Amino acid sequence: MVRFKSRYLLCEVCVPDRSSLQLLEDRTIYNTLRAAVNRAHGDYGSALFNIGVIVKYLNAHTGVVLIRSRKKHYRLIWSALSFITCLENRGQKVQCFLNCLHVGGTIRTCQKFLVKYNRQQLHRMLPDCKTDAEKQEVRRAILSCSLSNVREEEADEDGSDDDDDGDEET
Repeated sequence: MVRFKSRYLLCEVCVPDRSSLQLLEDRTIYNTLRAAVNRAHGDYGSALFNIGVIVKYLNAHTGVVLIRSRKKHYRLIWSALSFITCLENRGQKVQCFLNCLHVGGTIRTCQKFLVKYNRQQLHRMLPDCKTDAEKQEVRRAILSCSLSNVREEEADEDGSDDDDDGDEET
């Protein structure tokens, strides 16, 4: 039996109005990404896209998207992200772009990166807070993003192979 190695692209949907993120669905991201790959790479890109690309996760509140693709062709998908300028869902167009935050070999590595990234974002928000109540809320959010759970998982998986850099599938 052959195991297909994958790459996970952790992306952030950047929009001018955060309330428009509520309109997003994984199907919308998938169809828009398919059209962008088709525009950028033609029939070859479309064929590779249909083989092994799937939107694994979409958080409409934060705008985080996790896209899985085959290891051999993830750069093709990654390059097509820059051609996405708007998403259309339910008859409304949302102007946006997708920012690739991280490329990982497993979902777990992407989750670990996302915890660290969110914590950094909260630290950046702290100086911009105007009232003490806002500062307290951000500090509570920082404390809730504790990496202790992530460190415990790392200790459990000491010998595991997160990034598959060996042979590719045949």
